[in-house]
Amino acid sequence: MHGRAYYNEFDPFAAAWLRELIAAGLITPGDVDERSIVDVRASEIRGYSRWHFFAGLAGWDYALTLAGWRDDRLIVTGSCPCQPLSRRGHRQGHADQRHLWPAFHDIIAELGVPTVAGEQVSGPDGREWLAGVRADLEALGYAVGAADLPAGGYGAPHNRPRLYWMADADRSRRAAWHAEAARVGHGRAAVAGGDRNAWHAFEAHEGDNGSLRRVGAGICPVAHGISGRVAQLRAIGNAIVPQVAAAFIGACVEAGG
Repeated sequence: MHGRAYYNEFDPFAAAWLRELIAAGLITPGDVDERSIVDVRASEIRGYSRWHFFAGLAGWDYALTLAGWRDDRLIVTGSCPCQPLSRRGHRQGHADQRHLWPAFHDIIAELGVPTVAGEQVSGPDGREWLAGVRADLEALGYAVGAADLPAGGYGAPHNRPRLYWMADADRSRRAAWHAEAARVGHGRAAVAGGDRNAWHAFEAHEGDNGSLRRVGAGICPVAHGISGRVAQLRAIGNAIVPQVAAAFIGACVEAGG
């Protein structure tokens, strides 16, 4: 049996990119919905095996494939917008209109899918956000495990620490998940992403202040006053690092089956 994926992505540029990835056979076949998550009802999107909210460039779908997650095994994923919490934003938290966890929570509750995975910024604000999410999911009957993992630990040419979390309806897995999350964050994580050579094509660009930024070959940073590449860089900047997510997913599967 082969599953299908539902991709919810509000940004038109990223949504078009998703359709190209599907057409090229690079991600799980499925449908792209450009509506805001607040306008989506669970009753409208049943019949899929993977539901990706805030889908971006399908990083979660690719991570699941890397981790060996069967495409007919039910899962919901979503990296809620980090702008309400990010140090580079206004940090309005729950008052920010982009605080979309309540809408995501309602869909999770209505779908009743056994496994949910997500990612959020690291640091005190991210941990506070995750604490609320954990409480909400536990109230729905899920066990929740999480780990704070840096992309640099998987060979990426940047640090980019993020909180990765997974929730499962089988609460008996809680202790095993906590133990495995701790293990993946110490040592095993550094090799779980595998091949550092995968990042050899990244190029260093010097910023105005003398700092170095690493970007993929052929991806040119935006110059002040030139906006032609803003949509591309926004999509890339919001993307997760699939290799890190895949290692986390794999650790959860290893711990809980």
